[in-house]
Amino acid sequence: MALRLVADFELGKDVLPWLRAERSASEARGVGSGGADVVENDYESLRVLNIERNGNIIYTYKDDKGNVVFGLYDCQTRQNELLYAFEKDLEVFSCSVNSERTLLAASLIQSTKEGKRNELQPGSKCLTLLVEIHPVNNVKVLKAVDSYIWVQFLYPHVESHPLPENHLLLLISEEKYIEKFRVRVTQEDGNRVVIKNSGHLQRDRIAENFVWAQWDMSEQRLYYIDLKKSKSILKCIQFYADESYNLMFEVPLDISLSNSGFKLVNFGCDYQDQEKLSKHLSLCVFTNHAGSLCVCYSPKCAAWEQITYSVFYIHKGYSKTFTTSLKNVGSHMTKGITFLNLDYYVGVYLPGHFFHLLNVQHPDLICHNLFLTGNNEMIDMLPHSPLQSLSGSLVLDYCSGKLYRAMLSQSSLLQLLQKTRLDCEKMATLHCALSCGHGAQLLEGQIIQWISENVSACHSFDLIQEFIIASSYWSVYSETSNVDKLLPHSSVLTWNTEIPGITLVTEDTALPLMKVHSFKGYWETLNSNLENVKYAKPHFHYNNSVVRREWHNLISEELCEIEALEETGWRKTGKRRSTAYVRNILDNAIKVISNLEARNLEPRLTPLLQEEDSHQRLLMGLMVSELRDHFLRHLQGVEKKKIEQMVLDYISKLLDLICHILEASWRKHNLHSWVFHFNSRGSAAEFAVFHIMTRILEATNSLFLPLPPGFHTLHTILGVHCLPLHNLLHCIDSGVLLLTETAVTRLMKDLDNTEKNEKLKFSIIVRLPPLIGQKICRLWDHPMSSNIISRNHVMQLLQNYKKRPRNSMIDKSSFSVEFLPLNYFIEILTDIESTNQALYPFEQHDNVDAKFVEEAALKHTTMLLGL
Repeated sequence: MALRLVADFELGKDVLPWLRAERSASEARGVGSGGADVVENDYESLRVLNIERNGNIIYTYKDDKGNVVFGLYDCQTRQNELLYAFEKDLEVFSCSVNSERTLLAASLIQSTKEGKRNELQPGSKCLTLLVEIHPVNNVKVLKAVDSYIWVQFLYPHVESHPLPENHLLLLISEEKYIEKFRVRVTQEDGNRVVIKNSGHLQRDRIAENFVWAQWDMSEQRLYYIDLKKSKSILKCIQFYADESYNLMFEVPLDISLSNSGFKLVNFGCDYQDQEKLSKHLSLCVFTNHAGSLCVCYSPKCAAWEQITYSVFYIHKGYSKTFTTSLKNVGSHMTKGITFLNLDYYVGVYLPGHFFHLLNVQHPDLICHNLFLTGNNEMIDMLPHSPLQSLSGSLVLDYCSGKLYRAMLSQSSLLQLLQKTRLDCEKMATLHCALSCGHGAQLLEGQIIQWISENVSACHSFDLIQEFIIASSYWSVYSETSNVDKLLPHSSVLTWNTEIPGITLVTEDTALPLMKVHSFKGYWETLNSNLENVKYAKPHFHYNNSVVRREWHNLISEELCEIEALEETGWRKTGKRRSTAYVRNILDNAIKVISNLEARNLEPRLTPLLQEEDSHQRLLMGLMVSELRDHFLRHLQGVEKKKIEQMVLDYISKLLDLICHILEASWRKHNLHSWVFHFNSRGSAAEFAVFHIMTRILEATNSLFLPLPPGFHTLHTILGVHCLPLHNLLHCIDSGVLLLTETAVTRLMKDLDNTEKNEKLKFSIIVRLPPLIGQKICRLWDHPMSSNIISRNHVMQLLQNYKKRPRNSMIDKSSFSVEFLPLNYFIEILTDIESTNQALYPFEQHDNVDAKFVEEAALKHTTMLLGL
């Protein structure tokens, strides 16, 4: 299953053996009776009551005398402890203990068994008690009323003192009010803890007239909804370690709760009748550290043929309502929807029917959500009993008494990625798997292996492009809270295809009215998200196409400067980038490559990162400069050094993923010992590698991303090796293959001058940029190259030629052939060369001169005449 439930606690394994051992010890001491049968009867009443913020679990059971016993399971030491026992046959439905285990609050009601007299105070239905349990001492009655009361101790965020003087206790009444009690304690007679002035406990009413409330034990937050003019208003109170609290926000919700009755979430463990539970509305609030705030809602369900649920993405300013039809619905449905908090995702689970993973960080596109129906075999791996989602990612199966930690299963997601045929499921599964975080390197390796074997598996999006962008995004996501606003998480901007089995309606929602003006931690991040929505701030996702013009300008200036240097011996002056600027750009590229090589200590299989490739280094360096400026503009308060490292890590990750994709294909086709050569035709394995390199090039070109230096050289050599000449030239002309000096130099040296190879070489040379073409011609000892060199030399000499009067008599003795037009032309070239030598005495000359031009002209003429 895409969801993995790891059992943290189980009553049958973690508590029951301890109870049996305690009972055996008591019997050995002559205390107690009943034996194993009694323990089994105890187990029938054994159940979880509450889970506190520190992870400790409070449970209860009845002994053989009908007494109510409270126990605690310490999640750190994995030990059990007896807290208290009421020697009355009562039913407990709410309990909480403070962090020091010195006070216990409990709400009890009269036992429903026949023949039992009322043990509570006359006229009362519910008794709420506060008990000193270190050691067991006084019992104070907090409430004796006819309505249900739930209790919950507050836990400070920091341990300020080994034994705090004050303890805060919430009382939640069925009469729709919430009170906060301040309980002051003191130590007497050594370690004995007693309540100070127990007759006059300070209390504050913090909420009233509400119809729904939820407790977040991890973050110590109280969410509740009250009705104003039939409108549902969600509010949140944050409790702090210094005993203060604030109303943080209120926001209207477009849901109807006027006839829904009274409901509490996560104030202890919910043991309502399961048939009633399935017909009751489901409503819960989920947050995560990235500043998301989601309200998940499923209304009462009159008929199960069709089910509807909504998620209010409060941090985004809209809601999405999903509707799906259920198949094979039994006549008696006893299971309701469960919402699960999975950090970056919300899970919607209806046992036996469907499981829906909703992306809360990037909910815009439905393709980033994963919807699995009951037909999927992975659905059957989840428990079919109702689940209660607690704070964080904890899930309680209260039928079995098991506490799970819910997380996404990378292995199952990988299996789904490999099996599913729908592009939308591939997209969603890929993002789900990458968001898991743990074991990222192994996970990426498995995904890359699958991509290398299924590079054309998706038709709606580019699989390589999506993987590179998403994986690079998640590699730096945890560095700072605003990365999701600054970096793209997907290459897909729109998705218009419907998801099979589900319909969707999106509506704008009101933004929360924040009640405080100073924010820290989660609230600061949430407020930042709300500000972006409120003021309609545009997406600041980085796009590397912003460096396209600058990159082309730098390459053009580089070529112009070299041409000027070749022609005159002097650097071209005028408007151009300073040498220091260009050097800084190239230094950025050096930092990226160093950072990249530090990631991989093992030698690479492919011949990448082994040449200069100035064009890719310029693009790499420009991306560093632009992305760094982008972060500095929008990441206020983050150290410049940290931003610099984030930029290097992000770009290194992009390049590293490209290298790994290529290496996976390299390894798959056993090209370990492959070296540059042109003396044989390409094999099927080499053609497969050429194909995936072409797909990588397509993926990076549309996003204008840099490639590892050496990529174009290797791609071209494989192209020469694998493609017929006309296909090769078409790839060059269309920009699929980029001719590099390294690749063409090796081609000229390695291939002999057969007719076929001459045609290939000439076809390559005429497609080279002039400067590279001149260099390559000098490496090819062939009349054709001599002709090209001569033409270029003559063109350079005659560019600024001005006709001057000269002696019409030509000294024929200085020429090897009596051909007047050629002799006159060579004389002019010789005169220009002499003048240039006088003007630029320090200019370096190659071996090309008028004599060379004359010989080349004669050879070319001889060839044309067939002599």
